[in-house]
Amino acid sequence: MSTARRRVAAALGAVLTVTASASACGIRATSVPVDAGAAPSRVSCTAPSASASAGTSADSVRLYLVCRGAQVSPVWRAASAASAAPVAGRLATADRLLAELQREPGPDESSAGFATTVPDDLKFIGRYRTDPADALRLSIPLDELPPFALAQLVCTFAGTAAGSTDDTVVLGGLGSAAPRRYSCTEDLRTNASRTAGTAV
Repeated sequence: MSTARRRVAAALGAVLTVTASASACGIRATSVPVDAGAAPSRVSCTAPSASASAGTSADSVRLYLVCRGAQVSPVWRAASAASAAPVAGRLATADRLLAELQREPGPDESSAGFATTVPDDLKFIGRYRTDPADALRLSIPLDELPPFALAQLVCTFAGTAAGSTDDTVVLGGLGSAAPRRYSCTEDLRTNASRTAGTAV
């Protein structure tokens, strides 16, 4: 075989090897350039620019919203007219914050990738006689809340009059299960299923 033919055969063998490898990986060969877009980027979860100025307002509230379905992050929001009036007491504060969590994110929040998973029909029910004094009971069992809803509630309530003095929150749900104490930890913020709280 001539040198030229050997070169052609070697080149053809190389092409067939590449084609076979692509087929084995489930990749269909194409002669058309394909733009697969940019590589995935890490979620920044940066609050909207309006959030910083809202944080200096007396009628603003700090909420934890779900950022791009990956974690909950804090956002400062000007309170709605319905919940902007001064409140006092654990239940009144919790009611106000719950109403804000149930509001759909504004345009700035939505464009920054924020959403809420707290159900519209969620409400507080009366504390059971055997519950601790700082407990809050919800109308839905905690294990039936949508993903991240528990983290939104705990992190939003912690550090406010709705929570306990040690920056924890005692929550219970509808049913016989005892309430549990929760902290706004990194595990809770990124995957609420990683923590079951602690007994009280």
